[in-house]
Amino acid sequence: MHFDAELFHREPTNPLLTAGDWPYPINSVFNPGACLHNGDTILLCRIEDRRGISHLTVARSKDGRTNWVVDAKPLIADDPTDQHSCWGVEDPRITYVDELAGYVIAYTAYGPGGPCVALARTEDFESVEPLGIVMPPEDKNASLLPRKVDGHYVLFHRPVSVLSARADVWLSKSTDLQAWTTPEPVMQSRSGPWWDATRIGMGPPPVETPHGWLCVYHGVKQMVATSLYRVGLIMLDLDDPTKIIRRTPSWVLGPDAEYERVGDVPNVVFPTGLVHDEARDELRLYYGAADLCVAMASARFSEVVDYLVSLPPENE
Repeated sequence: MHFDAELFHREPTNPLLTAGDWPYPINSVFNPGACLHNGDTILLCRIEDRRGISHLTVARSKDGRTNWVVDAKPLIADDPTDQHSCWGVEDPRITYVDELAGYVIAYTAYGPGGPCVALARTEDFESVEPLGIVMPPEDKNASLLPRKVDGHYVLFHRPVSVLSARADVWLSKSTDLQAWTTPEPVMQSRSGPWWDATRIGMGPPPVETPHGWLCVYHGVKQMVATSLYRVGLIMLDLDDPTKIIRRTPSWVLGPDAEYERVGDVPNVVFPTGLVHDEARDELRLYYGAADLCVAMASARFSEVVDYLVSLPPENE
């Protein structure tokens, strides 16, 4: 099966959320984590306030498309007394973990030492239990698998080497969400003129399929005057998630609409939230557009899986 057009189709009512939808003054809303909770779609949105510092606030919708209700205050905010998060908290991913009977939020904490990975747990998106910093600077784009593999939680993240300045996807393992193993490599940016050659990062938490872990990632290509952020897909081995089974050669969603092309950071489609609606065979991908607003694109889950499976095996 081959697709000449993009797999994901933009929601006609995009952008779903803008600064004008907020109950308090903000600069922008973007890069939301997403999940289903008590029948509602929850978006935990990154909010940049008018100081330039980010926090995370919940928006809820019955259908995941319209009539969003935004909380009056942040769920997770910057802490001026904390060296790791005094400059804000950013770019959450949400994973429901059956074993914990709750949700784990992986997000970027930002301070003078640089960005680092923090975790928090919640059952209701009314309050959170901080789990602390789990990856030191510089590290970000953290995303947790929904179940253990071989007795370990698996966290994807993107450390940056001080020696090479590479920004690739790695994973670490833990039995308790506190102590983590040395990172293992998962995926590298491609070389040369590819759309994902400059850097990459894992997007929303992967979705388990019979064929492997379905993963969404972002790739960046550095142009003369701008960086282009686009969306690709990979499938990882269920038992060994360091092993890539399939990887899309081209992007499946890239900046095209005006709200993706024009904003605080132009030409950005940054995927951080994914909802699998099994009854509708639908994937809803929530993303930040141009670092200014939240948008959504949907696809048939079965079509996405079939497309990935139809690709030649990675490294063949």
